[in-house]
Amino acid sequence: MEVKNLLYAVAKGVYDSFRGMYAVLYLDKEINERKITRQSPNRINSVVRQKSINNKDSTPIRQLKKDEESKVMKRIVHCGILNGGIFLFSILLFEYGLLPSINYLLIIIFGAESIMGKLVWSWIEPTLSFIFKTVWVIPLFLLSKVVNALWFQDIADSAYRHSRGRPVFSQSISKMLADSIFSILVQFLFLIQATAVSYIPIYVVGYTLSMVQMCMLYSLYAFEYKWFNMGWELHTRLSFIEKHWPYFIGFGLPMAVFTQLSDSWVISGCVFSLLFPFFIISGNEASPVLNSSDYPLHFFAPVIGVSNTLFTKTIGGTPKK
Repeated sequence: MEVKNLLYAVAKGVYDSFRGMYAVLYLDKEINERKITRQSPNRINSVVRQKSINNKDSTPIRQLKKDEESKVMKRIVHCGILNGGIFLFSILLFEYGLLPSINYLLIIIFGAESIMGKLVWSWIEPTLSFIFKTVWVIPLFLLSKVVNALWFQDIADSAYRHSRGRPVFSQSISKMLADSIFSILVQFLFLIQATAVSYIPIYVVGYTLSMVQMCMLYSLYAFEYKWFNMGWELHTRLSFIEKHWPYFIGFGLPMAVFTQLSDSWVISGCVFSLLFPFFIISGNEASPVLNSSDYPLHFFAPVIGVSNTLFTKTIGGTPKK
C-alpha cells in the first residue's frame, strides 16, 4: 500500500507541475475580472453614467488602468523574450551559426586538410568564444538573474493574491530579511551538495541521489513564493518538503530533466528561466499530496547545519532549527 501511495504522490507531483502552463491561459483574465467586480458600486455607477453621457452606451464595462492590470502574462512574455528570444537564441546562433560558418570559410580558403587552416581555426575559435562570453554572455547572464528575480516576484504576487488574497506577514522586516538571506544561503549550499553527490563512484547511486535532491530544490524554488507569503518560516518550508518528499520529487522532476538536457550551464540557466514562471504558477495552484511516506528525507539537514554556522558567525543571526 505504501508503494502505491508513493507512486501516486510522485505522479500527482508531476501532473501538478504542468498545471501552470494551462492555468496561465485563464489566470490573467480571472484576475482582471475580479478587480473589476471589486470596484465600489458608486464608482462603477459613475463610470457607467460617464460612458452614457460620452458614448450614449449604458453597457457597464470598465476598462482597467494599465497599472491595475495583472502582470502574469506580461511578465511571462518578458521572460520569454529576454531568456529565449535574446539570450538563448544569441548563444545558439553563435555556437551553431557563426562558428561553423567561419570554420567552413577557412576550409574553403585553406582546404580541409590544410595545417595552416587548422592552426588559424585553433586560434580563432577560442578567441571568439572568450570575447563572446566576456562581452555578451556573462554580463547578460548576471543582468537576467536580477531582472528575472523581479519578474518572478511579480508573477508570484499576482497569482497569490488571486487565489489566496493578501500575503501574511507575521514577522518583522528584520526577521523577514534574515529569513530571505538564510534561505538563499541554504539553497546555494544545497545546490553544491546535490552536485557533489553526483560524483559518487557508483554512477547509478550518485546520479539518483543528485536527481532526487535537484527535484526537491526545484520544488522549493517554486513553492517558496507561496509559502513565504503565507508566513511560513524557512525551517517549516524545508520540513514540509522533507516530510512529503514523494510529491515534491515528482513536482520538481520535469524541471530537473529539462535543465539537464544541455551540458552548458548557461543554456540550462536559460531553459530554467523560460520554464520557471509556469512552475511558480503551478506551485501556487497545487495541493500537495500529504503523508504518502512515513519516513522523511532529511537531505536539507547537512546544509542547514553549515548555514547556521556561517550565518551566526558572519551576520550574527539566530540559528534555524
